[in-house]
Amino acid sequence: MIGAGLAGVTSAWYLAQAGCKVTVVDRQPGPGLETSFANGGQISVSHPEPWANPSAPGTILRWLGREDAPLLFRIRVDAAQWRWGLSFLRECLPRRAARNTAAIASLAIYSRQQLRALRQDTGLRYESREGGILHLFEKAAEAARLPQRLDELEALGIHGRILSPAEAVEVEPALAALGPRLAGALHGLDDESGNAHLFCRGLATLAADAGVRFVFGARVSKFDVVHGSITGVRIFDDANRSGMMRADAIVLAAGSYSAGLVRPLGLKLPIYPVKGYSITAPVVDAGLAPKISLTDESRRVVCSRLGQHLRVAGTAELNGFDLSPNPERSAALVRWLEEHFPGAADLSQIEHWCGLRPATPSNLPLIGHSGIDKLYLNTGHGTLGWTLACGSGRAIADIVTGTQPEATFPFLKPR
Repeated sequence: MIGAGLAGVTSAWYLAQAGCKVTVVDRQPGPGLETSFANGGQISVSHPEPWANPSAPGTILRWLGREDAPLLFRIRVDAAQWRWGLSFLRECLPRRAARNTAAIASLAIYSRQQLRALRQDTGLRYESREGGILHLFEKAAEAARLPQRLDELEALGIHGRILSPAEAVEVEPALAALGPRLAGALHGLDDESGNAHLFCRGLATLAADAGVRFVFGARVSKFDVVHGSITGVRIFDDANRSGMMRADAIVLAAGSYSAGLVRPLGLKLPIYPVKGYSITAPVVDAGLAPKISLTDESRRVVCSRLGQHLRVAGTAELNGFDLSPNPERSAALVRWLEEHFPGAADLSQIEHWCGLRPATPSNLPLIGHSGIDKLYLNTGHGTLGWTLACGSGRAIADIVTGTQPEATFPFLKPR
């Protein structure tokens, strides 16, 4: 298993449960320290619609020139970025967007079921909350579309209810000061929230107790290929010592770096890094801080209560593998927290973070056989890594062990 984020750790867990002997390799000193470290905390089954949808091109054009825009496309001399962008536009076509939405919804529902079963079986604790997610709408035109949106979700098997501003405040009293600005809300009843990093760490501990071996501080340099079949990987540790690890099957779950790792094999993965930002602040007044997870639909900002902290996350920036922080984009999240829940958190102790989400143009993750003997993929989850983690991990374990996954999803098949 290459990668110890959400995708890698869940895959390792389910493979071990299926009777496989598993070794996980990751360049970081522990699990869940990159994309999975400080995400928005939402398991958002009620948001299956991909970024690539019919309204996206017009929305992106309206955001051009804004440094704090929810989606920022920094044009680079980068062929991969241009290819990804053109493919993204193609996926915005209504028929393709509808197909992708249905596939994401199916996997998200299945993943939620697997997560709840795992939590019940193991007693894993990760600051989870099961009150759903409140999607907030401040524009009357957006709120007017809520009945249609709810019908679309129900048709996909996802449950919710439309709330008036007063009903939204009743569900989450911390919205009282915001109430006059609200036009309506959608309560996603199948949703949850939780600390993805704590989940990764906890599940990695359980996996290690079940026999999974973790090798941290190790970088994969190349694959060992014999007669078109991969027999192992060469790794380097922090002391620059190298070694070959042999395996009967290899699962690649290296997030945004997956495409670069397999490029020497002639495999081109349609994954491009999309940088996201988050801030985390300690709660100082529990009465002013929301308990239920929130999504500000117009600003593409999410807010989750994680224990005694508030996590605010959002924005998407296409700027290659540049991980340098953009103060303006972080400042936009701080302003959102100040405006919506003044006095709820200690803004002097904010922790800032940014990370790279491995996004495909369609928003569909790549799960299944790579087309190269013994190499499997579980990567490309974009903004839905936490939502789809357990379902993806269980599915790839089924595929590796020769079982048909339960979810209705376009899993990759051997050529």
